[in-house]
Amino acid sequence: MDILFAQIQADLRSNDALRQSGALLSALQQSAAGRDISIIAKSAVEEIVAAPASAVCKKLAFDLIRSTRLTADLWDSVSTGIRNDFHFPDPDVVAAAVSILAAIPSYSLAKLITDSNADISACFDSPSDNLRFSITETLGCVLARDDLVTLCENNVNLLDKVSAWWARIGQNMLDKSDTVSKVAFESVGRLFQELDSKRMSRLAGDKLVDSENSLAIRSNWVSSMVDFVWKKRSTLMARSLILPVESFRATVFPLVFAVKAVASGGLEVIRKISKGSKVNGTVVDSNAEKLVGVSDLVTHLAPFLASSLEPALIFDVGINMLYLADVPGGKPEWASQSIIAILTLWDRQEFASARESIVRAVVTNLHLLDLHMQVSLFKRLLLMVRNLRAESDRMHALACICRTALCVDLFAKESVRRGQKPLAGTDIASLFEDPSVKDDLHNVTSKSLFREELVATLVESCFQLSLPLPEQKNSGMESRVIGALAYGTGYGALNWTETALEVVEVCRPCVKWDCDGRTYAVDCYLKLLVRLCHIYDTRGGVKRVKDGASQDQILNETRLQNLQRDLVKDLREVSTSRICARLLWAISEHINLEGLDPLLADDPEDPLNIIASNIHKVLFNADASTDTTNRPQDVQATLLCAQRLGSRHARAGQLLTKELEEFRTSTLADSVNKHQCRMILQRIKYISNRPESRWVGASEARGDYPFSHHKLTVQFYDASAAQDRKLEGLVHKAILELWRPDPSELTLLLTKGIDSASLKVPPTARTLTGSSDPCYIEAYHLADAGDGRITLHLK
Repeated sequence: MDILFAQIQADLRSNDALRQSGALLSALQQSAAGRDISIIAKSAVEEIVAAPASAVCKKLAFDLIRSTRLTADLWDSVSTGIRNDFHFPDPDVVAAAVSILAAIPSYSLAKLITDSNADISACFDSPSDNLRFSITETLGCVLARDDLVTLCENNVNLLDKVSAWWARIGQNMLDKSDTVSKVAFESVGRLFQELDSKRMSRLAGDKLVDSENSLAIRSNWVSSMVDFVWKKRSTLMARSLILPVESFRATVFPLVFAVKAVASGGLEVIRKISKGSKVNGTVVDSNAEKLVGVSDLVTHLAPFLASSLEPALIFDVGINMLYLADVPGGKPEWASQSIIAILTLWDRQEFASARESIVRAVVTNLHLLDLHMQVSLFKRLLLMVRNLRAESDRMHALACICRTALCVDLFAKESVRRGQKPLAGTDIASLFEDPSVKDDLHNVTSKSLFREELVATLVESCFQLSLPLPEQKNSGMESRVIGALAYGTGYGALNWTETALEVVEVCRPCVKWDCDGRTYAVDCYLKLLVRLCHIYDTRGGVKRVKDGASQDQILNETRLQNLQRDLVKDLREVSTSRICARLLWAISEHINLEGLDPLLADDPEDPLNIIASNIHKVLFNADASTDTTNRPQDVQATLLCAQRLGSRHARAGQLLTKELEEFRTSTLADSVNKHQCRMILQRIKYISNRPESRWVGASEARGDYPFSHHKLTVQFYDASAAQDRKLEGLVHKAILELWRPDPSELTLLLTKGIDSASLKVPPTARTLTGSSDPCYIEAYHLADAGDGRITLHLK
């Protein structure tokens, strides 16, 4: 190896360009094989970068430098070499020198740029296409970086130079050379993207967090480029049309970003952040001008959706047209056109790598389509979402789909109330009746997480519907959906419950599932069921017209009562004791016991007998493996059910007294359970002797469901509980992100000023002492993704 390295170094020292390029190529080969080539890099810097050499050798030497680490003094030599190369007569050598600017470390970048300012600016006016391409590409990468913005923050001279260069890059979008024009579009797109996505650039080593000033500087550049693109939009669109078709893709995002920023008012926000004392940009007063600008751009992009054969181009144009469909004055047909084009890509099995992005783009913009189109897309989307690999993408997509399903259902119900003809296929049941989804819901042993996520997101979305409207005025495109939903449906107090009732009916099979001990989906489901039973007060039976109940209410209450009876029958098929205890709680708390007198005392079909036998099953379940049971919790819940049922109804009291006596004397009851049984038996006995005063035990149903992770008094930790929490986090995040997006810190700073409470004070930690009875510790968990610790906080 030493002989090879010595040979390479000898070749580099020779003044023969052919031998030098051969040596550099073999050095690059060694570097790619993972060998340490720092000695060769030193020779390359001294013999080629810092000395005159051909353009090819310079290019190869810079590639070699990028693939290894240099010491500070070698970087000084590189900087000197670059400065000398700027005055070299061959523009290709200058282009090679310019290209290495992107690799210069941050600490020497500011000095090099300041010293060579005139030379760099001169490159923009060079007659050589290659040199103009190189300077536009390199500066486009360097100037959008976080470290350069930070350097500009501390150096006003540098800031002025960089701002002037951005203007030059913008003008290069109209350059006569196609390659220069394309790379200028890409550079401006990169600047917009850095502001848009807040993605920290890793080019500078560690990521740098934007301070307020650096954000202002970048916003200033963005607003000036948006102004430029808006003023010259017609010329830029014309220029993009004469680019070769494979380069057209680069022009889409910068144009769309700028036009959307002006049309939607985003430019005003960017200007506020940039703290410009005077607004020197375009002020577009007339709405008409904005609308014309947007529709011109859509007319410019639309043909590429239909006639292009390149999947990546169709995808880019489609997604960007979706952004435009949402600006004020946007039209649903723009969205439907691009969604159809994007889904056709999926059908053609092309662009498979972008499956997540395709689904995300489609589901996030579903609400822009008209009802017929939404309904026709549902079944396809569910199928597509099911095939997504990444859990978080699947959750986000499901949350969008479920939210839109509920909105469609509400819209349709409201239009029927107003006397319009019902639109077929808009109810929840038919939206989710696809055979594969139905089979999945009814299959007891299926191991797919998809169905649990589907039930959880549907139910969580119902709860979001039940909340009052968000106060926040400008929460992006979500405000349109919820706003439209509010005004379109009158938002009556019980409107959401009809939709929720359908959800509860569709998801009923989830109580029979065996989910490897995971209970999140069932918990969500039963929580919604209990809430509905409480709202409709199912304990008191179905209300009558003479009591003032409307036809709708009578119908809904009858459906709920029937659902309860069905769930009682399902108790026999419940797979685990853990779920059985939960279902018993949900049913026994709210079932109407007065209409249950059986024909025979031991009628096996009688709901009360079924409930009693299942209470027996849970209490006497000796096989307490942690996957299927959490015995202390199951028993505690079941005993509470027995107490409330027995206190409410004499016959239930007799049945359950026998069970509790038997359990109390068995070996399966520990001392806490025995005391609890004794107290419950005394209460039931007291009430049976004095039926007129049911003051103990017969509490009102509060619509409360205690089995969710942050409320349960006893929680044992096993693998499935951890999975539940993971799923719970995903669902909550996806749903909240959709229904009520958090305002960003920037929005808060703009609206409330610097004293906004956006910095949250962490809760104070308390150490737990060993408690003799863990039943009464209530706590919740915070898993910090950053440091991987789980901290326990007392409520």
